[in-house]
Amino acid sequence: MSTTLKIRDETTLSLGGDEEEGGFTLEVLTARITVRDLIRTRVANEVRDYNLSQPEYFRGLVQPTDAESTLNGFRMRNRRKIDPEKQFELALRAFYTNGFILLVDDKQVEELEEEIEVRPDTTVTFLKLVPLVGG
Repeated sequence: MSTTLKIRDETTLSLGGDEEEGGFTLEVLTARITVRDLIRTRVANEVRDYNLSQPEYFRGLVQPTDAESTLNGFRMRNRRKIDPEKQFELALRAFYTNGFILLVDDKQVEELEEEIEVRPDTTVTFLKLVPLVGG
């Protein structure tokens, strides 16, 4: 039986202001999931959705190789299929190098093997850290 998890993406630039639009839900197979498996599931879904139609922009957690970061997402220089394993590796690297912080119900999780209990009201926030210009 699958469970639905609420996901929000925010940046340090959006803190204290309006939340970034929307959010989405992610279907997970169990009531407990490790941070590693959550990231893997999210990345796999994003890559699958992109690979089905290969639009100009990839909207995902981390920037694919050979893509340009824009306000609309990551612009793909050459439309091509994205490798989900490479994206997963990039996401793990970003997690450990503070490319993003993961918050579960506003509490930071810091280890990939930490388990998240998925309840109907659980919200996971991927807080992407944006470096300040000139600082």
